[in-house]
Amino acid sequence: MAVASTEPDYAELHALSNFTFLRGASHPRELIEQAHRLGYRALALTDECSVAGIVRAHIVAKEVGLHLIAGTELQLDDGIRLVLLAPERAAYAELCLLITAARRSASKGAYTINRAAVERGSAHCFALWLPDPEDATADDAIASWFRAAFPERGWIAVELCHNGADAQRLRRLRACGARHGLPLLAAGDVHMHERARQPLADVVAAIRLHTTVAQLGWHASVNAERHLRPRQRLARIYPPDLLAETVAVATRCRFTLDELRYVYPREVVPTGRAPAEHLRSLTEAGARRRWPSGVSAKVRAQIEHELALIAELNYEAYFLTVHDIVEFARGRGILCQGRGSAANSAVCFCLGITEVDPVRMELLFERFISRERNEPPDIDIDFEHERREEILQYLYRKYGRDRAALVATVITYR
Repeated sequence: MAVASTEPDYAELHALSNFTFLRGASHPRELIEQAHRLGYRALALTDECSVAGIVRAHIVAKEVGLHLIAGTELQLDDGIRLVLLAPERAAYAELCLLITAARRSASKGAYTINRAAVERGSAHCFALWLPDPEDATADDAIASWFRAAFPERGWIAVELCHNGADAQRLRRLRACGARHGLPLLAAGDVHMHERARQPLADVVAAIRLHTTVAQLGWHASVNAERHLRPRQRLARIYPPDLLAETVAVATRCRFTLDELRYVYPREVVPTGRAPAEHLRSLTEAGARRRWPSGVSAKVRAQIEHELALIAELNYEAYFLTVHDIVEFARGRGILCQGRGSAANSAVCFCLGITEVDPVRMELLFERFISRERNEPPDIDIDFEHERREEILQYLYRKYGRDRAALVATVITYR
């Protein structure tokens, strides 16, 4: 075991937030801020079969200047536990596809995934194998498969949490890595940002297992070590080479959510037409319908101003997508109404998305879309609740179930 007392560089590559429901006991923000305070070089948010917390983590990581790595923890059907990390944009796409396929293959709240699916779907990912903490009988068989599945991009994660067998565990995994040519690195199996969260971790574990804290027994954590530990303390627990390897891996993970851009469906634009051209055509037709006696100079100026800004920010396809949905609803006699800041838009009024004339009411378009805010517009539409299912099924038919999804709303209790 290591005995150094200095503060080595370290990157935590296995951390769960409370988006791993009823396992993680800290918010993404808390994890990022604590990792920054402790001087970590990076933190990988690896919620179980999910990237739901990564956006919140990304925002905070940019605020404090911490290197954030996107990843996920997966338990395969045969019990093998892995952490997959996204070093590049292609790997992040693979993570999302794997998570989606795993969730769609099981009932709500569960997932299922096997070795073959991981091998096929993670060609660009880095992988950490999380060996069984107690049972070493399958180590060699799993290590052999793991090395073949992740050549030059697989590591054995050594997670030492003071359970009484850390020295033995390190020797076991050192030997396994040597036999199979697999590098080792340190990881914390982090479930909370600080040890004071352990009582909450026990509460959520009890909820998950449908029991009481007093009845958790062996299911309760033996200690509060699954938190972000000071680097000086990590230096007393892990050998220097295992700590250094975490930074080497983190340095190779360069993907950031800033690389992502909205990609809108092509189906809303007729063949041979550009989105800007089609949006202008629909807007002009709508303007003639809204103002049958003629479009005033004031209205014309507003329309041109909006179309120019929409084109500058490349939002045409978004307006066309929303227009397509509204047209379907109106064609079926389904009551619908755009609301919120979209009512400030003359283009939305022309497209039939909203029913308030923003020019006559002198509403401010920049409340809806602003160059300075540099964020996509948000058009909220209410559909009569008895017929919402028709809208959902239309979207599934038009775009396919592999390209359309419901957004989950996470409810928190305070």
